[in-house]
Amino acid sequence: MAEARLYTEYKKEIVSKLKKDFNAKNDMAVAKLQKIVINAGVGEAVADKKVLDDVLKNISDISGQRPVVTRARKSISNFKLRDGMPIGCKVTLRGKIMYEFLDRLINLALPRTRDFQGVSDKGFDGRGNYTMGIKEHSIFPEIDTDNLDRIHGMDISFVTTAETDEQALQLLKYFGMPFVKRQN
Repeated sequence: MAEARLYTEYKKEIVSKLKKDFNAKNDMAVAKLQKIVINAGVGEAVADKKVLDDVLKNISDISGQRPVVTRARKSISNFKLRDGMPIGCKVTLRGKIMYEFLDRLINLALPRTRDFQGVSDKGFDGRGNYTMGIKEHSIFPEIDTDNLDRIHGMDISFVTTAETDEQALQLLKYFGMPFVKRQN
């Protein structure tokens, strides 16, 4: 079984660049990608269970893994929501599947986004993790756009071992993430 292309690139080139950039003593002190979490909330699932099934299938096709159904933690009467009702799904990617998804996201999906200028550099949480939102799941090549009932969005979180946002930003830039500096 062959290694993912980005993982090979990480080991051969990115580690040495990050060591030089942040004056790390050894390879283990350099930031690395731990996991990618894809999360999709489906508010319409309260009224129609079929919507959640469609989203589960789409996330499964995109990630290559079966997602876990997320449930409401408490009841909210204004939204007709009861404790324990299914309201979304998430999947955690690690290892080879994670690097292959990252490769497809950066090189295939993001460039297919309408009016794509780059992703915002404002999604860091202060601890070296980055989260971005995607409005249309149809940008992924695994989705058959001819048979779509509805379009949904998703959140993608990149969890790294970086201690600062600057290290995580540099790591993702070396992977090829097309960041654009935003004003305000």
